[in-house]
Amino acid sequence: MVKAIYPGSFDPVHNGHIDIANRASELFERVVIAVYDSPPKNVLFSTEKRVAMIRDCISDLHNVEVTSFSNLATDFAKQVGAKFIVRGLRAGYDFEYESEMSLMWRNLNPEIDIICMMSSLQYQFVYSSRIKEVFKLGGKVDSLVPERISAELKKAYKNKEL
Repeated sequence: MVKAIYPGSFDPVHNGHIDIANRASELFERVVIAVYDSPPKNVLFSTEKRVAMIRDCISDLHNVEVTSFSNLATDFAKQVGAKFIVRGLRAGYDFEYESEMSLMWRNLNPEIDIICMMSSLQYQFVYSSRIKEVFKLGGKVDSLVPERISAELKKAYKNKEL
């Protein structure tokens, strides 16, 4: 079985993430969306909440599962029997970052290969951090995230009383 992981913080998951997950599910027999438990940035949602939100958003993809991880992505890939790590690429900055990350992952485990998928054109500018910033400042993000995620953003920011 050809298996891949799609790691990230997914805080929050957005339509670009869902697009990559959909497309990866057509390439691999099994895809594990791996939610990083300890990202090096402040997260709005708990790990459990991020896992639950993604599960809800991809429930129609029967060969995709969602779980959290807290170790190196290459170690997690090996742990679940995946030979590939899937990453989404947007324009510009992403290429540099993902290229360096891919080289590090290949150094850590040469048996794992990295598959970079270009984001669909309509998602080239979509970043979780930008979505949170725009939402926090009163902008509309409904076209960038699944409906459930928009509702979760409203709840999260209401609870923070921003």
